[in-house]
Amino acid sequence: MADFFDRVWRVVALIPEGRVTTYGHIARHLGLGRSARLVGHALHAVGRAGARGPDLPCHRVVNRVGELSGRLRFETPTVMEERLRAEGVSFLDDGRVDLARHLWEPRGAESLP
Repeated sequence: MADFFDRVWRVVALIPEGRVTTYGHIARHLGLGRSARLVGHALHAVGRAGARGPDLPCHRVVNRVGELSGRLRFETPTVMEERLRAEGVSFLDDGRVDLARHLWEPRGAESLP
């Protein structure tokens, strides 16, 4: 499992500022198409012993419809949105990230083992 977590963290580290990706996009990029929940577990493990810690831009990972489903894992429930807005990410009227404008797909990222 540690190897999978490390692979997830390497993809997350590549997400450019002002862009987001989804748990599912990361899972598919890693060849595990239906493992979005495992990606979530890997992100939850950030900050624990041996994980990459606060430098990893976990706030740039949203669910498949652009909702901030991981927001409760941050210092406060608003931190994730605040960080994204500070990077210029726009939101729709219903509070979801505008994926049409900000989605980054890891398939264009460097190849990962």
